[in-house]
Amino acid sequence: MDHDVDWAKVERCLEDLYTASESLEALFPGRKFTLDGHLVGSIGEVVAAYVFDLDLNPASTLGHDAKAADGRAVEIKFTQGTGVAIRHEPEHLIVLHRPKGGPISVVFNGPGSLAWAAAGKMQKNGQRPISLAQLSRLAESVRESDRIPEVRRPPV
Repeated sequence: MDHDVDWAKVERCLEDLYTASESLEALFPGRKFTLDGHLVGSIGEVVAAYVFDLDLNPASTLGHDAKAADGRAVEIKFTQGTGVAIRHEPEHLIVLHRPKGGPISVVFNGPGSLAWAAAGKMQKNGQRPISLAQLSRLAESVRESDRIPEVRRPPV
């Protein structure tokens, strides 16, 4: 991960995206213009790579998004909402959250098996939901040695 990123510019770009989304919703009442999918996923991936010094896999790699320095395969989830969904049991899971106005916080950093066991039943789309509240409770039980060390604070 290139550490010479202008994170202030990244933050301005994110704010522009949120402003555009809110403006479109105001123009078209009853319609949602949520920032999701690849856009939000990619934001989460680059931020997690920066914070945890991860090596990102190529975009849209099946399975895991990155590899930690110790070799662990890492799935990264990023949301502005109240939960995330997982398709498979990840080796390691990092979940980031950014409320409206920021900043990004780490909700969960631990063995994927914990989140997988606590997640809801498989939905028709092949994903199992889990709330940020559940993940926060699970995070309290994760031993420090089972976390990937946070090298830097989230920059945005």
